[in-house]
Amino acid sequence: MTEFDARAATWDQDPAKVARALTVGRAIAQAVPLAGLRVLEYGCGTGLLGFALQPQAAWVTLADTSEGMLAVLRAKIAAAGAANMTPVRLDLLAEAEPEPEARHDLVCSLMTLHHIPDTQGILRRFHEVLAPGGWVALADLEAEDGSFHGPEAEVHRGFDREAFRAQLTQAGFHDIRLETVCEVEKDSRRYPVFLAVARRLDNR
Repeated sequence: MTEFDARAATWDQDPAKVARALTVGRAIAQAVPLAGLRVLEYGCGTGLLGFALQPQAAWVTLADTSEGMLAVLRAKIAAAGAANMTPVRLDLLAEAEPEPEARHDLVCSLMTLHHIPDTQGILRRFHEVLAPGGWVALADLEAEDGSFHGPEAEVHRGFDREAFRAQLTQAGFHDIRLETVCEVEKDSRRYPVFLAVARRLDNR
């Protein structure tokens, strides 16, 4: 059992996580025309962000590698009667998309990228699974000193904005916008969270 499997049952009981997902969802809705879009939330956990976007989107595919999180998510979808949401177990860096002929109009994530060692690789995969003209909307920690997870954690210490902009450009995205959308309070400290919104270059 992974750390995220163990935390899945109580994940939504943290009001700060719920509020953060709603805040980021509103920011995405202001930046991206969601109506009619096929959305992929990558690293979805219990789907807090996906549920925030679901009322406006045509379809939301929710992908994660944690079976514990996905089990909680399936129960939430069933309880909500959300007919336009599909949970899938998926690691884009290790396996192909479940439906390679289908392409998404928006790939989004919330506090996921700093857990993925190969940032450039996952950004390239996001580009590949998007339809021409598709969007990414990626929210994560701004660069920090390592105190968020502690010195032993094998994660990125947030992301420098300009370095992340360069990585998005290298992956084939343009019209890149970054802004701070909220903060995470942890151990009496506040850690800014940015939202990066960009579009796929159609000719790549």
